Amino acid sequence: MQDLIWLALEDGMVFKGVSTGIPGTVSGEVVFNTAMAGYEEVLTDPSYAGQIVVMTSPMIGNTGINLKDSESGRVHLSGFVTAEMCPTPSHHRSRLSLPEYLTSQHTVAATGIDTRALTIHLRRSGVLRGVLTTEVEDREKLLRLANDVPSIESQDLVSRVTGTALPERLQGGTGGIKVVVYDFGAKGSIIGQLELAGAQVRVVPPDTRAQHVLESRPDGVVLSNGPGDPSRLTGIISEIRGLLGRIPILGICLGHQLLCLASGAKTYKLPFGHHGVNHPVVDIRTRRVWITSQNHNYAVDENTLPEGCNIWFRSLYDGSLEGVRFSNTPILSVQFHPEAAPGPTDAHPVFEEFMQIISRGTHGG
Repeated sequence: MQDLIWLALEDGMVFKGVSTGIPGTVSGEVVFNTAMAGYEEVLTDPSYAGQIVVMTSPMIGNTGINLKDSESGRVHLSGFVTAEMCPTPSHHRSRLSLPEYLTSQHTVAATGIDTRALTIHLRRSGVLRGVLTTEVEDREKLLRLANDVPSIESQDLVSRVTGTALPERLQGGTGGIKVVVYDFGAKGSIIGQLELAGAQVRVVPPDTRAQHVLESRPDGVVLSNGPGDPSRLTGIISEIRGLLGRIPILGICLGHQLLCLASGAKTYKLPFGHHGVNHPVVDIRTRRVWITSQNHNYAVDENTLPEGCNIWFRSLYDGSLEGVRFSNTPILSVQFHPEAAPGPTDAHPVFEEFMQIISRGTHGG
């Protein structure tokens, strides 16, 4: 007999399903991801730390797990929720099923949840704290647990994931252009795309001093993706401020938010975030539309951008800011994930443009 599992939200909603991972209790912000595939990358993306991820696609797991598409060395999300999880994958690259992988990664997961109703509820109410458990079924106890979940804003999630994010196969490079990547929870594919673009990559911890980076004389700096509320990372923001105007910088997702905060802008929390691989953004200069991969709950308030920081991309879903370029210094920054793992490759040119800017020593904005 299959074990039952309950997902309880802080506002009183409770969903019952079947456990497909290990027994136990986990908690976090409940968010939904609209990708139809790429669940191996989603599971191993450090940016999902502290969150219970709900996949909106009706079936997840039919291509199994290949152990090659991982973005890091382990699962980082708190819990995983599906409507139907395939126990018998059919794909030539598959090495084990999704339920087997979740169990091996000590992940609490559920299937049989009405993810359509859950997603509609989250869209209407906004992000909610929740608990996913096989150990409690009493409704009152479930709701107490959900309401006791710490807010994302109160947690230092970057320190939880840094240093665990990069698979060994992506460490280092042989290119001539030297790039330092600040690891706030960097995805392995970011390192891979930088290396494909010709960079020799060195990864540094999130608390690395700006002066230390500059003394190593890199050609450019990349501020990576990562989890949590950017505004609470005041020490990191201060160090990024010490890099502005002194070296070419590319910000990605959390790195984009931190870069804008260091420049004097402000951030705010989106109602339910952007999580998926089908998010259209428009280049304000060319009017060209890219379909992008995204995973973030916060955005930069464009009304607070400093002088010389110009809007580059805007979301066609909700109009939020998706990228900036600085006019007087070689800085590019995007809210979406140009490495696109998973997702379409429309945004790969961001890496190429950053490398061109470094090569010619001038900003192309």
